[in-house]
Amino acid sequence: MEKASLLESLKNLVQQEDALAVAREVSELRNQFEDVVLEEDRQFQIKQLDAQEKGEPVEERTADPVREEFYGLYNEFRERKGGLQKAKKEAEESNLRRKKALLDRLKEVVEKEENIGAAMTAYKEIHDAWKEVGDIPREKRQDIQSEYSRLLETFFYHIKIYRELREHDLHRNHQLKLDVIRRIQELSQMEHVKDVEQAIKTLQNEWDETGPVGNDAWESLKNSYWDAVRAVYARIQAFYDEKRTELAANLELKKDIARKAAELVKDFASTNTKEWETATASLLALQEEWKKIGFGPRKENEEVWKEFRASCDEFFAKKKAFFDSIRGKFDEVAAKKQQLVEKLEELKHSTEWKKTTDQILAIQKDWKELGSAGQRFEQKLWKEFRAACDHFFEAKQAHFSSKDKEFEGNLALKMELIERIKTAAIPEDKKEAMALLKNFATEFNSIGHVPMKEKDRVFNAYKEALDAHYKKLKLEGAEQEKMLFQARLDTMKADPNADRALAREKYDLHDKINKLKSDILQFENNLGFFAKSKGADILKKEVEGKIAAAQRKIEELKAKIKMMQ
Repeated sequence: MEKASLLESLKNLVQQEDALAVAREVSELRNQFEDVVLEEDRQFQIKQLDAQEKGEPVEERTADPVREEFYGLYNEFRERKGGLQKAKKEAEESNLRRKKALLDRLKEVVEKEENIGAAMTAYKEIHDAWKEVGDIPREKRQDIQSEYSRLLETFFYHIKIYRELREHDLHRNHQLKLDVIRRIQELSQMEHVKDVEQAIKTLQNEWDETGPVGNDAWESLKNSYWDAVRAVYARIQAFYDEKRTELAANLELKKDIARKAAELVKDFASTNTKEWETATASLLALQEEWKKIGFGPRKENEEVWKEFRASCDEFFAKKKAFFDSIRGKFDEVAAKKQQLVEKLEELKHSTEWKKTTDQILAIQKDWKELGSAGQRFEQKLWKEFRAACDHFFEAKQAHFSSKDKEFEGNLALKMELIERIKTAAIPEDKKEAMALLKNFATEFNSIGHVPMKEKDRVFNAYKEALDAHYKKLKLEGAEQEKMLFQARLDTMKADPNADRALAREKYDLHDKINKLKSDILQFENNLGFFAKSKGADILKKEVEGKIAAAQRKIEELKAKIKMMQ
């Protein structure tokens, strides 16, 4: 039920003339309202934590007119109820005096009246008057009722002439009291303790108002009654003890979280963004733990919440100051990434699949090298970047999937060629053999694409067939190196990713040349340190030999690069 609805219900109740009659309902409304208020406070705390987490301004609490009006009406009602309770107390004191007077009169009848008719008449008058008397103070009710019951029991024992009536009443009262005991015992099956608390009071009143029972059954009945009552109150007490324990445990958990947060903030200082993010994750984890913990005692809970929030505020203020200081770098990265996104937007509709794929891969590499654009921009830019990439590659996949049927014929041609390569008779003359194998490579490369799912299998079968023949050729020295490299080039050209494979091969060759040049430079520098001696001359010749070998190797590598042109 919402606060406004609870307020309207309260308005209806406080308009009732008999405030005491609706006091319980008003109290229940207040408890429900308190639950809603507590939940609002908790949700507001969570909202504040979420705002801190996102770096957004933390909303301050505003006035709540519904809450103020509700508590205003409740306080007015409580004052009116207090006045009525005072009047009720005075009435109960007056009723107590009347009942004591009736007890004195009944005692006199029991002890002195010998006329049965007069005694019965007096008893009826006293009994009728007793029923007309209203409530008396709660703390006196048991004693007064017990004394009244005791005198009644004595009276009826003295009235021999009305034995049958007495026996009937005693038996009936016995059954009524047994029924009360049974219903008290059944309270153990009632789920909500607050309902149990209200029910036990009603049943105790009913017990007190039930007449006497036989002396022979009274002690056993009374013991059963009090055993059942004590069991119920033990459950009620255990419930509130458990509630207090739970609240205390929640408070300790929150104190521990507040302490950890304070220690984290106190000891943390860094100029490293990753360390800031790690610390942020730790603090956010503490906030998540906080959200999962239930209520603590209200006053202490508010105090520890203020401590925890202060630590969080301090941390995020320091974090904001730090990231403000490096925001310029993030802005620069964000601007460059925005340019990459714009390039992708221009490319994503292209149908030049090979060229555009290379361009997009290069852009992706540039994106990674730029690093993070900061929390404010990174996720938004990444979503745009990823969406553009996905658009192109999904379109590319759809295109080539539709081309697979066209590639089935190429698949058959290439598989037929592979079988011819496997069974081919290779000439003994090396040049003729190399020419034949090169013709096979040219023929294979001239056949169009095969289905995507078959390309690796077909290429591997083709490469295996050619390699088997190349291994049979007894090539040596530079001739072997040149021929095998040419065969390697022919094989790479047949690769589905030929452009990438050739580019990588050329890059590796240039890299080897650069390393050899670096080695030569180091060797030449070392020559300057050799003194003129027999031992130094030997070392010098050895180094000069290494330089010459490196230079020859460079020429070989350059020749390979030239073969790739």
